[in-house]
Amino acid sequence: MVNNGMAIDPWLIDHKDFPPLEIAYCGERLAGVDEVGRGPLIGSVVAAAVILDPAQPIDGLIDSKKLSARRREALDSQIRERALAFAVAEASAAEVDALNIYHATHLAMRRAIDALAPAAEYLLVDGNKLPGHLLPGQAVVKGDSRHCAIAAASILAKVARDAQMVALDECYPEYGFARHKGYPTKEHLTALEAHGPLTEHRRSFAPVQRQLALL
Repeated sequence: MVNNGMAIDPWLIDHKDFPPLEIAYCGERLAGVDEVGRGPLIGSVVAAAVILDPAQPIDGLIDSKKLSARRREALDSQIRERALAFAVAEASAAEVDALNIYHATHLAMRRAIDALAPAAEYLLVDGNKLPGHLLPGQAVVKGDSRHCAIAAASILAKVARDAQMVALDECYPEYGFARHKGYPTKEHLTALEAHGPLTEHRRSFAPVQRQLALL
């Protein structure tokens, strides 16, 4: 359906704080794009891009932060089985330090977009800035709560990054990565002070810089 030249998308999610999202694209190659991992002190920032298939509906797609870990994992499997296309990509901790977290996040997003097969024709990106890709698109504030494709991307990115933290926890259980996922919680900061930064820590982030200065 089209209203005033703008597509009315069946994947829209009603949001009490925003008017219905208007999308300047009417085709099926619309990719939702989101990231996870801007705030942690360690590891990659992970991005995902998803093109949903209208013939393969998926119930329960909402912002990944509002879902339990078990529900996220179940939806992650459904998205991978039913989406027309999906891709997960990352920018490493070293790239975060070299570029800064803003530019590294956009790099991860562009990598995810470029890995889609079939390719996207239009982008819906969570946040207030597009990632500098050549494709046309819209930045959508609170997009993971307003469009299912962005919500799906947030779920894939969250599950992928959490898995990285669980794997890191197996190597360094004293840091508690499986619990706090690398965010600067009291537990993480205490472990960082007690044991020092790891190779995977982001050197450009202030709590890590402070500990490096003490070495």
